Amino acid sequence: MISLTCGEGSKHTKRSLLDHTQVKGAEAWKKKKKKKEMGKEEEKEKEEEEEEKEKQDEEEKEKEEEKEEQEEKEEEKEKEEEQEEQEEKEEEKEEKEKEDKKEKEEEEKGGGEEEEEEEEEEEEEEEEDEEE
Repeated sequence: MISLTCGEGSKHTKRSLLDHTQVKGAEAWKKKKKKKEMGKEEEKEKEEEEEEKEKQDEEEKEKEEEKEEQEEKEEEKEKEEEQEEQEEKEEEKEEKEKEDKKEKEEEEKGGGEEEEEEEEEEEEEEEEDEEE
């Protein structure tokens, strides 16, 4: 009987050496396959983590865009309110001018009491302007 030694140092016959190498080869193949699967699993996990990060980034961007849109809307509202206030002031000025013209015409006609009323109205209007 021929005695052969394998890479591990144990002695075998031809048949047992063949069986031993096949078993060792199968174990090595299983280990390689397991490493590949583990690598694939790790890659999958990394991909999933990257996808989650991308989703979170997208959600954050959407939130930021919504905030910006809300801020723009608020600014537009403020501008509209300011315009409305200016329009109201202009209307009040026009009304004052009309009243002043009427009062001047009445004064020219000889209304002494009306002058006192005009002065009181002007004072009230000035106070209202100061309050605004």
